[in-house]
Amino acid sequence: MRTVRQLLGEKTAEVHAVGSDASVLDAIRLMAEKGVGAVLVIDGTRLSGILSERDYARKIVLQGRSSSSTPVRDIMTAELITVGLDDNVDNCMQLVTRNRIRHLPVMSDGSVVGVISIGDLVKAVIEDQQVQLDQLQRYIAS
Repeated sequence: MRTVRQLLGEKTAEVHAVGSDASVLDAIRLMAEKGVGAVLVIDGTRLSGILSERDYARKIVLQGRSSSSTPVRDIMTAELITVGLDDNVDNCMQLVTRNRIRHLPVMSDGSVVGVISIGDLVKAVIEDQQVQLDQLQRYIAS
């Protein structure tokens, strides 16, 4: 089973982040520009939270708030679930499923080194299953 370290090695390691004082509008613009569904909230070197499209829909749109005047800190998810570089894909899949989340910040020595999405995890599971199928087919054919 692949590790988070391996998954990060297969993708762009760029971490998209805003500060907690940034406006929600600025964060949403960054998400749109980068084509991502969430941005980390980092103040200095401290991971403060994560802001997702889900947070935006539920806490801005549905509550009729202004995205240009609301700071990220007011709607971000502050209770984070993070993983380390040596966690495996199965463990990460259990975390996202159990907690109904889509993004896992990856930490190493107290610093953010990447983000793993549910899409990254599903892709890895499918690829691993395909390898197993190919091996079984070769075994049966021989």
